[in-house]
Amino acid sequence: MIAHLRKDIKSRVLNGHPWIYENEIESVEPGVKEGDILSVFFGRNFIGKGYYNPNSVIRIRILTRKNEEIDKEFFYKKILKAYEYRKSLFPGSNTYRLVFAESDGLPGLVIDRFDDYVIFQINTLGIYEHKDDIIESIVRIINPKGIYEKDDERSAQKEKFAPYQGWVYANGPELIEFSIEGVKFICDVQGQKTGFFLDQRINAQNIAKYASNKKVLDAFAYTGNFGIHSLKGGAKFVTFIDYSERALKILEETLKLNKFSADRYELVNANTFDYLRVLDDTSRYYDITVIDPPSLAKSRDSKANAIKGYKELNLRAMKITRSGGYLCTSSCTQIVYEEDFRKIIFEAAQDTGKKLTVVYRGMQSPDHPLIYNIFETEYLKHYFIRVENLEEF
Repeated sequence: MIAHLRKDIKSRVLNGHPWIYENEIESVEPGVKEGDILSVFFGRNFIGKGYYNPNSVIRIRILTRKNEEIDKEFFYKKILKAYEYRKSLFPGSNTYRLVFAESDGLPGLVIDRFDDYVIFQINTLGIYEHKDDIIESIVRIINPKGIYEKDDERSAQKEKFAPYQGWVYANGPELIEFSIEGVKFICDVQGQKTGFFLDQRINAQNIAKYASNKKVLDAFAYTGNFGIHSLKGGAKFVTFIDYSERALKILEETLKLNKFSADRYELVNANTFDYLRVLDDTSRYYDITVIDPPSLAKSRDSKANAIKGYKELNLRAMKITRSGGYLCTSSCTQIVYEEDFRKIIFEAAQDTGKKLTVVYRGMQSPDHPLIYNIFETEYLKHYFIRVENLEEF
């Protein structure tokens, strides 16, 4: 099956971007079905092979720039290449994002490894059609104790495939214990996304350097990544805030696994936006304030509201951070760009009369590769900032 691109398409596709939209396609060979693999041409030039879905805004997603068969061996080689790269990034570690969709040439597929177990998520029909090949490849490469599938329901509705959640190879626990650099964590297969956010691993490790004898607030704590690393770094006391009772119960188990004394932390079940106002109104201050919310916008239509939300969070956080303390702030909203986030932080500083000094600037962990040819792969912005009252400058 063949598809031809329009002559006036932007260079984005020719330069490595895997997404091809409806208005970029000149013609598709008659008889093509949902999920079929197409050979894509620009004029007489072969561009690559990808899967087709007329139900999606993105009609074709490129899997390879080579003229090769898309079969069981293809997926094995792709996943093996991703595996070898992760092993080079984290030698000795068995916890990492094994496949990050477009970044690894497998758009629509996310695979996370947590020591002896693997959780994967399918987001497109084209990948769903090759699920068995993907599972077999994971078994051949890693031989895990169990593989859990956790498809994204919203994506499945758009792409027209039946999402699945459950163990698809062997079996495993609902709460998977694993470790990163000697710190113990729990992945909840019933939790958000694949159960644990591995993209903040390096940024969370950074906070430990500054946490000794500090009072820390970990807002939107979820698995407690930042707060737990703070405790590992010698923090005097950590307040964890999250709206999910289940997340906090699992976090408490995680704290016990790491043998932290109960008098060094508290767990607060609350809406973070509301609780930050309470802290401000009651003049409770922290030496390090961590703001790591979930994505505040899924589409460009809601970007303005997301910016307002980030502005409020960072403003409130600055107000409750002691002068000379630190603000640890992140945004994982892809459509809020780096320059947007810097502006948000600066405007919050203006409104609160703060001087900000950037101590550390981070991004997503390298097992979530940022590909410059695919700008959508850059999404996580992270700053660790010293906050001082402006009049003290």
